[in-house]
Amino acid sequence: MSAETGFTYLLTGGCGFLGRHLLQVLLEKEDGLTEVRLFDKHIDPSLQDHSTERVKVMVTQGDVTDYPSVLEATRGADVVVHMASLVDVWHRVPEEIIQNVNVQGTVNVINACVENGVQYLVYTSSMEVVGPNVRGDPFIRGDEETPYNVRHEMPYPRSKAEAEKLVLEANGRKVSGGACLYTCSLRPTGIYGEHHQLMRDFYETGVRTGGWVIRGVPRDTEHGRVYAGNVAWMHLLAARALRERPNKLGGEVYFCYDESPYKSYEDFNLEFLSQFNFREVRVPRWVLSAVAGLNDLLHWLLKPLCSYTPLLNRYTLAVASTSFTVRSDKAERHFDYQPLYSWEEAKARTLTWVDTFPHSTKAS
Repeated sequence: MSAETGFTYLLTGGCGFLGRHLLQVLLEKEDGLTEVRLFDKHIDPSLQDHSTERVKVMVTQGDVTDYPSVLEATRGADVVVHMASLVDVWHRVPEEIIQNVNVQGTVNVINACVENGVQYLVYTSSMEVVGPNVRGDPFIRGDEETPYNVRHEMPYPRSKAEAEKLVLEANGRKVSGGACLYTCSLRPTGIYGEHHQLMRDFYETGVRTGGWVIRGVPRDTEHGRVYAGNVAWMHLLAARALRERPNKLGGEVYFCYDESPYKSYEDFNLEFLSQFNFREVRVPRWVLSAVAGLNDLLHWLLKPLCSYTPLLNRYTLAVASTSFTVRSDKAERHFDYQPLYSWEEAKARTLTWVDTFPHSTKAS
């Protein structure tokens, strides 16, 4: 790879929420880039229209669980950013499918890098490889070394933790041609921004209930949220530093946060949706706990007959009710990470998107 010939990025899950933001940041900020490949099971061919005179954008349909297609997509790439993942904390997807996508898919990406001589792999992990746990133990302004009682009782965080471990253990493996594979992992907190499906779901739920939003978590609960553009920026910086200083970043993990305010998930979403005049209805925490426990029991009892997967269960209640905030100091020390977008810019960009929601359905 040389400055004269440029280099190629492969983004697995590249047509998704974070992938779109990373594509934009790469096109705007990464010098020497000549090609970005977006590999995804659910493709958006229009993303190829983002090609410029300098950079070619290629969209390829494929599945990370299919090794031949991963191998073909990886051939000739210089940097792989592995974002493809199946997120489910509601028991909607069988555990074996989650394991196959998140763990075996990661194995396939690692093996394809080795077989094709790709030296740099950045993995998009999650704060949920650490917590919150279902006991509700708080994690306040923690870093990568902060002790925490990690307890994975859901397939999704368990699979992400296993996949991250595989990526970090692959650091230093010999690849085809005799060079080494260098890997690192990024752990974003709750990502938000334009095209964020969970924020749209929160809005649509409020519309369906006539503007009423159920509130039951403690008012002082704090969560770390991070703007998708800043997550994308950290990916670019990490990939760049991994190429330039592989022995420093190789095998390392980094929390990913920015300047977004610490608030509960509900309060944070209402920063953007307050224009719709949603109204709070307070529910005692013990009531939510009882309903969450009942939902888990009904899910188990009804499993042979039907799929009962409500949004509220013991795990989602624990996540919503537990303060979990992180620092990105390590990323700043290792590769000079600072948010590309301020909170004001991130909020303005997200609000511009939220303003496209149907206003005729505003709660009155």
